Amino acid sequence: MRERDDMTFPAGEYQRRLRELRERMEKRRLDAVIISDPENLFYLTDHQTSGYSFFQCLVVPLEGEPFAVTRKMEESNIIERTWVEVTRPYSDYGDAMQMLHSALREFGLHEKRIGYERNSYFFPAYQQDRFRGLFDTEEKLRDCFGIVEEGRITKSEHEIALMRRAAVAAEAGMKAGLEAVAPGVNENEIAAEVSRAMFAAGGECPAVMPYVTSGPRTMIGHATWEGREVQPGEHVFLEVGGCLRRYHAAIMRTAVTGGQSDSMKEAEEVMLAALDQLYKIAAPGVTVSDVDRGIRDVINDNDVDAYLITRAGYSIGIAFPPSWDEGYILSIKQADPTVLDPGMTFHIIPWMWGVDGDKTCGISDTIVITDDGCESFFTLDRDFTVHDDAGAARSAAAPAAPTAITRDITGDGGEVDHLAGIHEDD
Repeated sequence: MRERDDMTFPAGEYQRRLRELRERMEKRRLDAVIISDPENLFYLTDHQTSGYSFFQCLVVPLEGEPFAVTRKMEESNIIERTWVEVTRPYSDYGDAMQMLHSALREFGLHEKRIGYERNSYFFPAYQQDRFRGLFDTEEKLRDCFGIVEEGRITKSEHEIALMRRAAVAAEAGMKAGLEAVAPGVNENEIAAEVSRAMFAAGGECPAVMPYVTSGPRTMIGHATWEGREVQPGEHVFLEVGGCLRRYHAAIMRTAVTGGQSDSMKEAEEVMLAALDQLYKIAAPGVTVSDVDRGIRDVINDNDVDAYLITRAGYSIGIAFPPSWDEGYILSIKQADPTVLDPGMTFHIIPWMWGVDGDKTCGISDTIVITDDGCESFFTLDRDFTVHDDAGAARSAAAPAAPTAITRDITGDGGEVDHLAGIHEDD
């Protein structure tokens, strides 16, 4: 492992992650693992590229130096970004599976017990079939899906500090979007303001660009801007995910124009009550099912015909397109007995689907589980932003946020370095 001082986190963080992975490998009686999920590659090595549709992987032996197999063009990302010293690239005219098998043979691993991520989106079935076909027997090939995610589910202090800075970008974008809402403004213009402010505040390209929908279009799941013009008396639903070094923090808010109807006022009050309930119950030792039930019971007890159509939240952290969601690792949903631990981070989404049958609105939060409860990454006021007919907005003022996330604090008063939220004296 090369030690370098220009990565997202200090070398010790990656050494710990690799050591803990090998401990889990030993428990599963694996001699090597093939890691191909982009988020897991980033977690272990700091490797990132938008070219992850081409096969790439990190082979981690129980003993010895890990090595990467990647497309030749993407090898530069391994060299320039990561601690990995050994690469085996394949050309665009080559065979990725043959290169992987040859490298395993080269390093004496081809007859060992090898784990691979069968559920990786970017190790498709046809490649897995070809890979298995290159072995005399598949007896020692095993599914190791989840072996890296076991480490990712709980964030370190370094990761949490970085997510706080991603939240600054998300909050800047959300404030700009809420302020841009007015009758006659179209969704594209609102999205442009969100994006401009988010990136100006130091945010990087998120796994998903902002969701911006207005009026009846808010009932369309995962829709985003399509140029529709906001009409007087309508509302706008915004969901923004700030990103820094692939770490995300997400937030939902709602703006209404021309005053607030009784139904939308009740929806706002119900969602605020659900978040209040979250802050009361989310703590180490509580199950995710308990949290889901606490939020869902509040949301579903309303007089405006709305309900919580989804899970109540999901793990969030490292992400590449097409989603900032770590929910495949852990979601806040019914009947899940998983116990919360300090350092877990979630996007909590007590949104209301179908207010009066034709409107959806949301207020959400990204939280971290602390030693004795939970804490928000955001300072932005949670109330709806209400614009009068003249376009003026009424919402509680939020504390001023930095205009760029070049410096921040770790929570104990110490300043952090230019990139990763690490104490300068570390």
